[in-house]
Amino acid sequence: YLPDVGAWLRDALADSAPDINRLLRYHMGWEDAEGSPTPSEGGKALRPLLCLTACELAGGDWRRALPAAAALELVHNFSLVHDDIQDRDVTRRGRETLWSVWGVPAALSGGNAMRVIADRTLAKLESSGLPPAAVMRASAELNQRYLEMIEGQYLDMAFEQRERVTVAEYLDMIGRKTGALFESAMFLGALVANEDPGQAHAFGACGRRIGVAFQVRDDYLGVWGDRAKTLKPLTDIQRKKKSLPLVYLLEAGSEEDRAWLQEAHRDDEVSGPNVKRILLLLDRLGARGYVTRTAEACASEAVALAGALGLPADRQRTLEAIAAYCVQRDR
Repeated sequence: YLPDVGAWLRDALADSAPDINRLLRYHMGWEDAEGSPTPSEGGKALRPLLCLTACELAGGDWRRALPAAAALELVHNFSLVHDDIQDRDVTRRGRETLWSVWGVPAALSGGNAMRVIADRTLAKLESSGLPPAAVMRASAELNQRYLEMIEGQYLDMAFEQRERVTVAEYLDMIGRKTGALFESAMFLGALVANEDPGQAHAFGACGRRIGVAFQVRDDYLGVWGDRAKTLKPLTDIQRKKKSLPLVYLLEAGSEEDRAWLQEAHRDDEVSGPNVKRILLLLDRLGARGYVTRTAEACASEAVALAGALGLPADRQRTLEAIAAYCVQRDR
């Protein structure tokens, strides 16, 4: 799948003004800041892979879903550009973020351009033989999940200003911020396969749970992951990120623990000694196991939803392998 997705992405971004195109090619990891080609792993491309896999599992020709797969990756990367600005992150995937090189105004323009190009790319589903009514349904689906993704990002930022966030609130937030686009990926793939909205929604529900499992595992890696593999310069603890381990600490810890954590969060960045103490608190509360079990439970829910699709055994195993990857990955 990946070479074909990459070709669609390059073609989609090529049809933009040279100055904007330069920003987008940098963000995608294809070029350095001077415009020279770079060997880069880029992103995981999991959303387009889910889209194409869903299309094939639903009995379709995955090549027909390539416009949707490319559009999903563009929407995802649009969100990353804006997330980096909002979080003031200066590195992503081991190099400087778009805004930290060209400034916030230019990065905002680049991200917005990528979002528009995503819409234009999705419209090319019609050239794949999808009827206009189905293309409109696909567009409505992507826009609805895109809105949910933005709502999730807003909630994530709002949680940073709150002393207490419950686990239930947090899981709802990541269902929007991450799960929504995973849902759209599998919905769109299945829709392209046979134009059956009911089956597409069933695939989408499975995708949403896979997305939540993926994000919970990301939270695990943000605290306990190998930074040489995750390419994150700071842990989520240092950044005061209310990811699931910290949310669990706030919910399961004592009043004394919560009061101390609030004091430790007064500085812009949590100090080294305080990071060590937070890690000890998390160990005492069994947070590592809790986060792992939560990810596995979400993956199991996805597998159960996949089982209800009535797929042949080999196709069911494919979805099980995807869900397992999301909770076992180390980067």
